[in-house]
Amino acid sequence: MIGLKQVKHIAELARINFSDKELEGFQKDLSAILEYIDKLKEVDVDGVAPTSHSVNLKNITRLDETKSSGDDLADRLIEAAPRKKGRFVKVKPIF
Repeated sequence: MIGLKQVKHIAELARINFSDKELEGFQKDLSAILEYIDKLKEVDVDGVAPTSHSVNLKNITRLDETKSSGDDLADRLIEAAPRKKGRFVKVKPIF
């Protein structure tokens, strides 16, 4: 179990001010975390290969490929706009 003095010291190192009630809460939380870590240390991991991911996936992303939407896409978009001026779409001012 971590002591209240250690929790205060950690808070001082982090330059965070806590009330005594908050420090007591953190003491309980940190103690529970450290107890859980102690339980994890008891697990036999002999013969288990170290990993950085739980699933061994390799290069699951697809290649970046361009897809043509048609040569006249810009013309179709401008034509569909409710307000336009030449080859520009008119919008309401934002300021």
